[in-house]
Amino acid sequence: MKDWPRFHWNAEKLAEPLASARHRQGRLIGHMEALGFRLQQEAVLQTLTADVLKSSEIEGEKLDAEQVRSSIARRLGMDLGGLKTADRHVEGVVEMMLDATRHYDRPLTEQRLFDWHGSLFPTGRSGMRKIRTGAWRNDNTGPMQVVSGPVGKERVHFEAPKAVRLPREMRAFLKWFEGGEAMDAVLKSGVAHLWLVTIHPFDDGNGRIARAIADMALARSENSPQRFYSMSAQIRQDRSAYYEILERTQKGTMDITPWMDWFLACLSRAIDAAQTTLSAVLAKARFWERIKDVPLNERQRLVINRLLDGFEGKLTTSRYAALAECSQDTAHRDILALVDHGVLIRNPGGGRSTSYSLRADGGDGAILAQTPRHPR
Repeated sequence: MKDWPRFHWNAEKLAEPLASARHRQGRLIGHMEALGFRLQQEAVLQTLTADVLKSSEIEGEKLDAEQVRSSIARRLGMDLGGLKTADRHVEGVVEMMLDATRHYDRPLTEQRLFDWHGSLFPTGRSGMRKIRTGAWRNDNTGPMQVVSGPVGKERVHFEAPKAVRLPREMRAFLKWFEGGEAMDAVLKSGVAHLWLVTIHPFDDGNGRIARAIADMALARSENSPQRFYSMSAQIRQDRSAYYEILERTQKGTMDITPWMDWFLACLSRAIDAAQTTLSAVLAKARFWERIKDVPLNERQRLVINRLLDGFEGKLTTSRYAALAECSQDTAHRDILALVDHGVLIRNPGGGRSTSYSLRADGGDGAILAQTPRHPR
């Protein structure tokens, strides 16, 4: 790009979308603050879980949702019971994301980025490929390119700056990010995302680190570590448009008005989508209030929580036993008690395939339908 990296944009054109995004931010934070600490924590847990899962999905990697949720819950000090042990790769991804947002006010430094990269790739490998971790790429295997298509007919979407330029490029980026230049932090989030992913300083993980830096800037814009919306979840939903605007911007000029306009619109959609999380959290709270007089043991509480959090598949006696780590006989007794109290209903069918769902018609311990696992 000519004049790299002197980005500029049409402030007048971005004034309305920026004001709209800022208004949505304030309104959402106001709604969430009214919930009280416990429900806020539940909303944060759902949001961060979606953020980690979707940021990895954008790169084509599918993490275990229960491991991610468990890792985040432990780090937030939430006692959910029956937490699944997370492998070191999941722990590393969660550690990076939480460091960016929980410690948003700490300086972003070269060493901090190296630590994030090391957390993303604890084995020093990306799939079957050995990569440099905790260091800038060196281009020993050729230039850093984003390509698609079959071998021999590849299409180069983007070629990053040469490795020899990286120390200088990253010093300039970090000086700007931590500098005192007067700029709205939401705008800085959009510029930082584009700038880092265009430098592409690492062998792998650049997209996830760019999104973590953008989240850090958004946390600074709100002066709060609490995350109630997920940009990564929204970008995952808009992935085709994301890559299209990214490629067009990287092949264009230093006028990044279209990118910034897209980024602000994506942010507004992400904040609007947080209403799904809010609804799920409130529905869960209403459920527990409705069955507060129902005698429950810890196994039953654990399984009910899993159902409310969007348990995938059907709840059978064997799956209950696995979730609660008990015998099938104990699971069967627990389930029958929940049916008797109107908390569960037996689904159509029977025999070995008998399954159960949360009751949705408002009976004795009646509740609502299952809530979605993650905001869309």
